[in-house]
Amino acid sequence: MNAVSEDKWDLVISPNRRFLDFKFRELWEYRDLVLMFVRRDFVAVYKQTILGPLWYILQPLLTTLVYVVIFGNVARLSTDGLPQILFYLSGVILWSYFAACLNKTSSTFIDNAGLFGKVYFPRMAVPVAIVISNFNTFLVQFLLFLGFFFYYHFSTDLIHPNAYLLLLPLLILIMALMGLGAGLLISSLTTKYRDLRFLVVFGVQLLMFATPVIYPLSSVPPAYRNLLLWNPMTPVIETFRFAFLGSGSFRWDLLLYATAFALLLFLSGGLVFNRVERNFMDTV
Repeated sequence: MNAVSEDKWDLVISPNRRFLDFKFRELWEYRDLVLMFVRRDFVAVYKQTILGPLWYILQPLLTTLVYVVIFGNVARLSTDGLPQILFYLSGVILWSYFAACLNKTSSTFIDNAGLFGKVYFPRMAVPVAIVISNFNTFLVQFLLFLGFFFYYHFSTDLIHPNAYLLLLPLLILIMALMGLGAGLLISSLTTKYRDLRFLVVFGVQLLMFATPVIYPLSSVPPAYRNLLLWNPMTPVIETFRFAFLGSGSFRWDLLLYATAFALLLFLSGGLVFNRVERNFMDTV
């Protein structure tokens, strides 16, 4: 009998031919590798730095203080009667999480081309690890937000949290799926068009000004307000502020729209990613 036919393989690697095959089960089997990538991302960012993980807190705090001075005191933009530091910090931590997921995922193929060409593992493990790593950053920054939140809640009567704060896990999921889905789409395109990733970084910075991060939706003229509502990040930020601070706007239809948009974007990005990963080594 042929010796090859007697072998019983635990895993057979073949090109992914099924259009809707996301291999979630295989990804779960490689969960230890995903956690290793999360640790790698953390070490790579803060290795040989003086302050290390303190940048988790300093970055959003310094950004918020700059917004308070420029947009709050100089430009005198409205904050709907909310404490300026709470208003700006809430927008900063949410937008930072979404933007980080999108920007870092969008360069998955290029940044890991050497690794992908040497050993097999589910390629989706890398972008998933990026989202988890950014989620850890978000948790630390959210704790910073809670510190200011409790201070103003017990010392003033300016904020009024409500039961809608239970929607926080859904808001995080929406941001993660949108950042991951958009990043997967862009990373697939950058295998052929390298300069696209530079356009993405610039585009994300511009998109922030089309999102109520530094201004409330109520201050936008009605002629432009409906345009901003097409931005799926708008319901996320407005819902967060309404839930924790008691100011802003909340509509179930807009939140459902953001959820549907995030799911569609994730599915689209995953499908394109699966298709490109078959032969991306020939184009990178």
